[in-house]
Amino acid sequence: MKAHHQILIIGGGTAGIMVAAQLLRQKNAKDIAIIEPADTHYYQPAWTLVGAGTYDYDKTARPMSAIIPKGATWIKDKATDFDPENNTVRTETKGDITYDYLVVAPGLVYDFSLVPGLGDAIDKGVVCSNYTDPKHTWNVVKNFKGGTALFTQPTTPIKCGGAPQKIMYLAENYFRKSGVSKKTDIVFATGGTVIFGVKVIAKTLMEVVDRKDINLRFHHKLVAVDGEKQIA
Repeated sequence: MKAHHQILIIGGGTAGIMVAAQLLRQKNAKDIAIIEPADTHYYQPAWTLVGAGTYDYDKTARPMSAIIPKGATWIKDKATDFDPENNTVRTETKGDITYDYLVVAPGLVYDFSLVPGLGDAIDKGVVCSNYTDPKHTWNVVKNFKGGTALFTQPTTPIKCGGAPQKIMYLAENYFRKSGVSKKTDIVFATGGTVIFGVKVIAKTLMEVVDRKDINLRFHHKLVAVDGEKQIA
């Protein structure tokens, strides 16, 4: 007999956990299950602060068993396939699971192959990302001695629209404190035409960019990285 749940959630990240917690407050939600293979839950929004040296990486981690909301069932497995016509999700080891309602919140997977050279360069030397290794980002920021500090973001969907800018503003603040600002050119290269999609926020951010003397480059898409020669 197939396992069945009233509400099935794929993903035990911040999104899946929050949805489960909110649904459990509803009187009509009687049976909620979360499919999540990881033993550890990471609160990734805080990784921006880790990358800036203002928060402890270890504090962003919690045992998944402690994060799953009380009243929800944790299915420790990977979702491998959808069969929406039959209200079914296939899993790697536990077989088919049927549902009345399905919430899909598995997060994003990185595909470094879309930018030649990036996969070889990421998290090595001076190439870093808060969403792959924020501790390495902090090492890069604190050891920066001046030159061009390039911040960019992919043209594909990303986890947080403001994340690339947040670490840039925090890094600029640290560069001022460490005394390297005068010999630093901070560049923000983005494929878009505006700093942010919401006008009122964009207006404020443009003031921040101007105050921090950041070199904006619109219509710029990262297409290749040469890690050895430090060329983007």
